[in-house]
Amino acid sequence: MSWTATARYGLEPAPGGLAFVQDLLNTLSAGKPRESDLLQTAEGARAWLDQALKSWSGVSHRPAPGIELTAEDAQGLRDFRRDLGQSLHAQLGDSATEVGPAASLMTLPTVLRLDEHGAVHAEPRGTGWRQVASLALIEAYQAQGTNTLRRLKACRNTRCLVAFYDRSRNNSGVWHDVHVCGNAANLRNYRARKRAGADQV
Repeated sequence: MSWTATARYGLEPAPGGLAFVQDLLNTLSAGKPRESDLLQTAEGARAWLDQALKSWSGVSHRPAPGIELTAEDAQGLRDFRRDLGQSLHAQLGDSATEVGPAASLMTLPTVLRLDEHGAVHAEPRGTGWRQVASLALIEAYQAQGTNTLRRLKACRNTRCLVAFYDRSRNNSGVWHDVHVCGNAANLRNYRARKRAGADQV
């Protein structure tokens, strides 16, 4: 599957439909040099969504919902992405990021459907960005049930915030790329300790 927003940061996608959530989060402008915000314009948001829905359909083995996005939807989707990203920091107990009320996360329409094989499927409802958000929250909810949602994290580097899936055995990862964000943070901490030590002399 081609998760274009996540791939541009050189990351492996999260398993199953959780990759849709990760890809939505990774539409933001991040990295070094900074990538563009894929949701900045309605055209960009539509192009991202078309590809993401194809990939989602491939991993979920279900037809992708038809979703139309307007210019106003692009703003709604950016707001939802921000709230969803903040919730990842709250999940990590990251006090460096203030998490305020997330209005766009409160209530989104969903339908449960029983198929001919006796399986229950949750389907997104609404229109525009709300339908995209509904699909993302369905996938997040299902990942919560399999205990994999806790492994989807936002890079602890507040200048980065790229969403990555932590595949470490003890789920201890905090950087999307330890060689880029981890080394930079360690260097800043080292310099701060040296300055503090010099002040005490």
